[in-house]
Amino acid sequence: MTLEMSLLICVVIAGAYMAWNIGANDVANAMGTSVGSGALTLRQAVILAAILEFSGAFLFGSHVSETIQSGLVDASIFKNPMIVVYGMLAALLSAGIWLQIASYFGWPVSTTHTIVGAVVGFGVVAGGMDAIYWENVSFIATSWILSPFIGGILSYAIFSFLRKRIFYVRDPVAAAKRITPPICFIVLFVLSLVMLYKGLSNVDVHLNFFESTLMSAAIGALGYAIAFLCVRRMGDTTLKAQAVVYHPELARELDKARKHLMQVQLASEGAIHYQVNELIEGVSSLNDTLKTRSEKGHECEEYATVEKIFGYLQIMSACLMAFAHGANDVANAIGPLSAAINILNTGVIAVHSTVSTWALGLGGLGIVVGLATWGWRVIETIGKKITELTPTRGFSAEFGAAATILLASRLGLPISTTHTLVGSVIGVGLARGIEALDLRTTQFIFVSWLVTVPAGAILTIGIYQVILFITSHTA
Repeated sequence: MTLEMSLLICVVIAGAYMAWNIGANDVANAMGTSVGSGALTLRQAVILAAILEFSGAFLFGSHVSETIQSGLVDASIFKNPMIVVYGMLAALLSAGIWLQIASYFGWPVSTTHTIVGAVVGFGVVAGGMDAIYWENVSFIATSWILSPFIGGILSYAIFSFLRKRIFYVRDPVAAAKRITPPICFIVLFVLSLVMLYKGLSNVDVHLNFFESTLMSAAIGALGYAIAFLCVRRMGDTTLKAQAVVYHPELARELDKARKHLMQVQLASEGAIHYQVNELIEGVSSLNDTLKTRSEKGHECEEYATVEKIFGYLQIMSACLMAFAHGANDVANAIGPLSAAINILNTGVIAVHSTVSTWALGLGGLGIVVGLATWGWRVIETIGKKITELTPTRGFSAEFGAAATILLASRLGLPISTTHTLVGSVIGVGLARGIEALDLRTTQFIFVSWLVTVPAGAILTIGIYQVILFITSHTA
């Protein structure tokens, strides 16, 4: 067997391995919140994501891929085309290894940042520090802050709006019936625009932003009409008199009063000190009672109906996000694969390399298998370990993430889908108070983000040296 044939087989296996790890880690972006909220079972999520991710990757995945991704490395440094083959093979293997490590521990990391780190590592070892466009690397790194921050703010605002307009009114079902149709319009409009303008931007049918907006508005209007007809079929319900819901502002104001009384207590003595202490105990007891009644109020039948409505909205948003994700992120595995295969076939380094249909199919299949085998690990982290999710909370996080992705793509900002969704889930948790977050899990996630790029780079350097050693002794 020739060296070229051996490298071809290795590159194909490495590409499939990378795609498997994308499915194991990144697909949780689309399905983690739906599983965590109970809108979908893990089995249902795997089946839906498998169909939609593969369809997006195979039918609408990129047919043209940059050889040196994102303008990270100066292509003029490569005098020998085989060096690029070795580099792409090392990048695929190192990115796959890091993603597998992260998936094992349930860390949701960015596959884009992983492959960027891998390509940077290859560029450094092949051409030195000057071969890297560090300004582009810095630009991409800004997404570490932008993605979770913007997603968290939007999701916090969305969930706060839903609580105020639906959960803390006298008749939440009636409020949900009024709000659901316009929400359905907005959701379908935004997610369709994400899919048409960003996720499917590589389709041969070229739509500009105006055309994509018109099509998305038509889809949103259809969703509005369907939602309006569906909620009208629901029976009229009213809250029972005994199921009184206490607005959380009451608890917050009582907490402020307790803190003021504690200041008075510190400055008082004798009988006044004793009386203030009794007031503090009374306020604390009343505060705990209101919080308990508020939580119990959310368990009544009316709130179950509201959550069911938003469960359908969340499933819809998860399906659209999974389809767009498959179309957009399959290039992380197939781009380096296609670049290496193109060089092995032609012997020339091309600025762009054509992606064959079988490669897209391989990437889509790898994503599906990765999701089905190891996807549950990261899904569990996203859906259950950061904060407790319900359909309304999960919907707020998912929609906030989708809106952030759309905004970033329009502004030309670098962004990570993973970072965006994790930030959105944290934002929903913060809307209920910092105590609603698992800070230990959140800390582990942040640390994994910080080490992703250097981990990808270091692994690539090591693997690249091993490949050079093996090929030099087999040539």
